[in-house]
Amino acid sequence: MARPTSATIHLDALRHNLGQVRALAPRSRAMAVVKADGYGHGLERVARALAGADAFGVAALSDAERLRAAGISQPILLLSGFDEPSDIERLRALNVWTAVHHVSQIEMLEQALPGEPLDCWLKLDSGMHRLGFAPEAFRAAYERLSAMRGGTVGDIVLMNHFASSDEFADSPSQGVQTREQLDVFRATTAGLDAGHSLANSAAVLGWPEAHGTWIRPGGALYGMSVVEGRTGADFGLRPAMTLSTRLIAVNRVRRGSRIGYAGTWECPEDMDIGVAAIGYGDGYPRAAPAGTPVRVAGHHTQVIGRVSMDLMTVDLRGVPGAKVGDPVTLWGEDLPVEIIAERAGTIGYELTCSITRRVRFIER
Repeated sequence: MARPTSATIHLDALRHNLGQVRALAPRSRAMAVVKADGYGHGLERVARALAGADAFGVAALSDAERLRAAGISQPILLLSGFDEPSDIERLRALNVWTAVHHVSQIEMLEQALPGEPLDCWLKLDSGMHRLGFAPEAFRAAYERLSAMRGGTVGDIVLMNHFASSDEFADSPSQGVQTREQLDVFRATTAGLDAGHSLANSAAVLGWPEAHGTWIRPGGALYGMSVVEGRTGADFGLRPAMTLSTRLIAVNRVRRGSRIGYAGTWECPEDMDIGVAAIGYGDGYPRAAPAGTPVRVAGHHTQVIGRVSMDLMTVDLRGVPGAKVGDPVTLWGEDLPVEIIAERAGTIGYELTCSITRRVRFIER
């Protein structure tokens, strides 16, 4: 029998979430970010479900190739930009836009052979200090790109990436870095003839002044939030993935018995223990401690003991009549992935991106 672990992808939820972010930014065009294999949901299936997006954002040229092979015709942006001169011809052949974040890329564009103009998204480092031109170098970079307009370069969009947009400006101590980044972007780009793109998912949800010409939602499209203490459901989003499996054993264990590797959890009484066919080999986080919530046969319960590669053990004291074959939900509509991620010391994005190849994917 096949391993019962599956990830169900809810296509209607993806479409619903795109509608929600559009409603929050009605004057902006929406670029659906589908990098990392659609945040672990499957690149092609996600792009087809999000056919109403104005464009797609990817992190690798190979992803753009996959989208074109799947028949996706919308514009695609290579979010980290190209790496070497030969990439320029690939971008042209695929009709893919590119981020430009470093002077070496401008030099490659200046030296490129004539061909179809490339739309370029010029990135400002407004304070995250990862990719982008420093404010004092940004206008010079813009002028060099503008000098190639109509030749190597087509349209130009000015972009930014926020470091802390998950902190909303609910109090004077919140949102300080995002406010500073907004001020830097406005001052640096004032008067430049180009569109603007600033807002990632969190900024779409909580910073309407950052919506600009384009929004670039990622995690929100999959129903996830990175705002502390709030799930995607708090913003009207629906989870696009349900991770589930089944019980493969129900065992009666005596009080004082220790469960799992290193015996980290001790039974406080005689009790039933369930063994579920899922572990870190499937992408469930090993770091999830005892007490992390799961659902068994529709009842809320918890992980006990350490998560192992193929299996986990769960407390069945609150699951009357539990039996082999009962469904186990690890995250989904009634159990937000953000809660599991918080227990494991990470974010939901990492969990959905970590699902492994042995998990069966189901579209609904």
